[in-house]
Amino acid sequence: MNLSNETVLDVELSPLRRSLLELLKSPASATQLAAALDLPRQRVNYHVRALEQAGLVELVEERQRRGCVERVLRARPGREIAADVQDQFAATHLVSVAEDTAREVERMSSAAADAGKRLLTFTVETTVRFGAPGAVHEFTSDLAEAVRQIALRYDTESGRPYRVVALGHPGVSDER
Repeated sequence: MNLSNETVLDVELSPLRRSLLELLKSPASATQLAAALDLPRQRVNYHVRALEQAGLVELVEERQRRGCVERVLRARPGREIAADVQDQFAATHLVSVAEDTAREVERMSSAAADAGKRLLTFTVETTVRFGAPGAVHEFTSDLAEAVRQIALRYDTESGRPYRVVALGHPGVSDER
């Protein structure tokens, strides 16, 4: 089944699905992909099926393994992933990054608590009122450049890596 271009674009924008497409440049099963990404096989299989339905991956072979049928897939030749610049304005990408961030922080927070340590995190939050739709794109470009410059100033090869994520979405009106 081949989905519309809009649906294909949505499928392509998920960071996990992008990673799967990258790994599927070489044929692999959902079990192999799950091991490579350290994720549950069921979660990976769900996303692989979505990629397959969108026509982005194809079945290479099916083989019997431990009483089950293992499906080996690969990325379809000639299909390019949407440009990163489109990602930064996609709601599906924002939700996926937020979910990944929540999972990562929860995992690290639990590990820190088990070790009797505190997890050092930070949050930057504000509200911006854009006068025109195009201003969102200009703001995003300016913010990305500012963060890049600041990161260059503080980044050291031997330092502890921190993931910095800036998300933006329409706010809920405080007026009732």
